Amino acid sequence: MGWSTAWRIAKRDLNARFRGLRLLLVCLFLGVGALSAIYSLTGAIEGELETRGREILGGDLQAEVWQRGPTEEELAAFEALGEVSIGLRMQASARNGDLVSPIELKSVDEAYPLVGVLTLEDGRDVGAPAMDEAWVSRGAADRLDLAPGDTFSIGGREARVGGIIANEPDRLSEGFSLGPPVLVRTGFPEAAGLAAPGSFYQSKTRIAFDGPRELDATVEDLETRFPTAGFDFDTSERASPGAERFVSRMGQFLVLVGLAALVIAGIGIGGGVASYLEARRQSIATLKVLGATSRDIARIYLLQIVAAALVGSLAGLVAGLALTPLLGAALEDLLPVAAGVTLDPRALLVAPAFGLLVALVFAAPPLAKARSFPAMALMRARAAPLARDRAAWLPVTLGLAAIVVLVLLTSQQRMLSMFFLGGAAAMLAALALLGWAIRRLAARAPRPGAPLLRIALANLHRPGAQTGALVTALGFGLSAFVLLAAIQTSIAGNIALSVPARAPDYFVLDVPRDDEPAFRKLIEETAPGSDVRTVPALRGRILAYGPEDAQVVVDELEELPEGAWPLRGERGLTYADEVPEGNSLVEGEWWGPNWAGEPLVSVDAELGEVLDLDIGDTITIGVLGVERTARIASFRRIDWEALGFNYVLVFSPNALEDAPHNLAATIETPGGPPPELLQALVREFPSSSPIEVGGLLRQARDLLSQVGAAILAAASVAVLAGLAVLTGAIAAARASRLYDNVILRVLGASRRQLLVLQLLEYGLLALVLSGVALAIGSGLAWLVVVELFEFDWLPDWPTVLAVLGGGVATVLVVALGGSLPLLRAKPARALRTL
Repeated sequence: MGWSTAWRIAKRDLNARFRGLRLLLVCLFLGVGALSAIYSLTGAIEGELETRGREILGGDLQAEVWQRGPTEEELAAFEALGEVSIGLRMQASARNGDLVSPIELKSVDEAYPLVGVLTLEDGRDVGAPAMDEAWVSRGAADRLDLAPGDTFSIGGREARVGGIIANEPDRLSEGFSLGPPVLVRTGFPEAAGLAAPGSFYQSKTRIAFDGPRELDATVEDLETRFPTAGFDFDTSERASPGAERFVSRMGQFLVLVGLAALVIAGIGIGGGVASYLEARRQSIATLKVLGATSRDIARIYLLQIVAAALVGSLAGLVAGLALTPLLGAALEDLLPVAAGVTLDPRALLVAPAFGLLVALVFAAPPLAKARSFPAMALMRARAAPLARDRAAWLPVTLGLAAIVVLVLLTSQQRMLSMFFLGGAAAMLAALALLGWAIRRLAARAPRPGAPLLRIALANLHRPGAQTGALVTALGFGLSAFVLLAAIQTSIAGNIALSVPARAPDYFVLDVPRDDEPAFRKLIEETAPGSDVRTVPALRGRILAYGPEDAQVVVDELEELPEGAWPLRGERGLTYADEVPEGNSLVEGEWWGPNWAGEPLVSVDAELGEVLDLDIGDTITIGVLGVERTARIASFRRIDWEALGFNYVLVFSPNALEDAPHNLAATIETPGGPPPELLQALVREFPSSSPIEVGGLLRQARDLLSQVGAAILAAASVAVLAGLAVLTGAIAAARASRLYDNVILRVLGASRRQLLVLQLLEYGLLALVLSGVALAIGSGLAWLVVVELFEFDWLPDWPTVLAVLGGGVATVLVVALGGSLPLLRAKPARALRTL
């Protein structure tokens, strides 16, 4: 029999509504749909970041440095590369009458924007505003009740609203801000006293190359020429590192969720195909009696399965592509997403390929069984269950190898993907072994005296029992419930942790050192009894560390040590006579007041462990382009959960006090800040920047909540797949259970007893598997929360156990729902059809 003849037979036998193969359709629809949506969305974002890299960055290269602009020598080096645009970024406060709002003040020069178009809501394409004019974002206009033509003040200097910003081309590269942006012309911050020496601001120099240049080589040359300048360089290839890192991590997590859904779906596919072929026993036997060979049988039913798999995969692909614009619309304010449907090659090719490969791997064993079973044995459907066929190992092996290769070719984190595949294989093997162990233990266990319990126990090991399939389906399903609950509660725990029990009401930046007494007096008069804490605030970059005669130069490191985040770019620095509040010494000694000896520094103990530092080693930093070296005198344990001033490096005063700087302050009021406090701070200290902590915490809480919601939505796909598999496993056992129920009804069993029997059987399995699911699900959740997202592991165990209990209840409800049709069967009619 050729393939064409096999297809004619397969087509006649295949119901147009795919009756019997609907579980395969549902499982592939869920898995392929999830993967295609994930690939399409991440592909759209990555494509926008790549194609719009110059526009997002505002040029080919950007050099950032704190508290100063480029020197003449540095500017000459930048101008030799192409056209240059220089601007400042800082936190400030804007005021319109009694309305006050923190803003991100952005000064730009006449060359801005080098790339892209700055558009106002009135349709104008503009550049830098005129002096004492401002382009205001819609958020700032709404907070301050501003309209074009209105006048407001920034740092005590008035500005007129020249227009409302509709599109700021480089907004994504600006990163996180504590207020809506306001654009002014270069020179405005200096005229308003906001960029005086020691003020907290960031200089950004954008360069549009005058010809083709190799970005990495250009950056390396600039770092070599200005090793102590403290520049952070960004290129158009990595215009928004934060967005790229978020998209990469979230995308990888979502892909793993999609693959997990497909693995779970694969179990359902295997069970669905086995059930479908079980129902076709007589047809297969008839074909064999009429002369069909085992190869012919394999061809006929392989064609049917492939046809159903293609329909399910294509339907999932279409659904995933259709879902992408909705996801893009939800994320357009956070990430660059192209409008409309994005036809990403990975979504079009890889997602269906995964679906078909998973269908091949899990459908091959039951198909091989049906292919090789003798015709007479097929006729004895109730007495002779299908045996294993070793011929299935070849397609299974080839399919698994193809899945591994496809994962490695498409994954950005191959090691993580390999761990996932290995974990999925180990989990399948463990559940299969557990299913075998349950059958053996059930067969050897003492027979209970209660008849229903005795029959339920016997059903776990009788010939043709679906215990193995049920254990796998239940194990994956309940593990998905635990995984979801553990991740969600850990995210919630991190949100709660980000809101300390005692937090200041305000942070205030750029308090002039000479005006500290007046600053404290104003707060005491406006909010009596307030606790005010001030610290010197500087910015600097760690250039080298280690023993004095063998320092490690940071720029010469090929890769930063794990956990050495303070080595990236510039960090906050301070000095103090005493150990800062919330810190405790773990090694070494603190310098006393009025220290006049060698400059010393106290280092965060965790950083000291990461960098293998010892007491007596030295640290060299760059502050305002000047190198300063201090010897390590102590290590401190920092309470990072306290929302206050926490510095990795705290120096002795004689190390930094001669550098230009201002103070930063926290204000804690006894009964909540009075409304007039913010007004008084902005009025009396216009060059300072008060920041309400409540708004900052709300932003952090909202961000973490969005991450939690994304995880919830993604994990729900795996849960749905698990429920579909469980339903399929129960449906696959329906034929044999119909036979058993009819016999028991003839022997006098009532419907209530049969129902209790079903609940006992599934309840025993669920009880055993609850502990397994708790271990597996919480272990996977730990990997996601701690290793992938780098959050603290803070699950709410009562909630996790409650969700697991809800999962067990769901299993029993699904089992009950699958049993009701069997309870309604008429014994006489059923016996005539068996």
